[in-house]
Amino acid sequence: MDESRIKRLRFRAWHRGTREADYMIGCYFDSFHQAWGEAELAWFEALIEEEDVDIMGWALGTLSVPPEYAGALMDRMRALDYVEIPR
Repeated sequence: MDESRIKRLRFRAWHRGTREADYMIGCYFDSFHQAWGEAELAWFEALIEEEDVDIMGWALGTLSVPPEYAGALMDRMRALDYVEIPR
């Protein structure tokens, strides 16, 4: 795996602009990226170019998921059981 690509994706996942999006997207990346191949990394790279409100809406089920993001990776994101919020 290209370490600079992973570092860039991790940074983008954890620096979204809101704490809620940081936890949702950052924890998702940290929890699952090690098992991803090229297709999954490309999916995530495209996803993080979207607006936080859209990503969060798709993950929370308040917005319909566009076809390009529908599938197993979004289903896993929608489970939300990977998010650990510090207290």
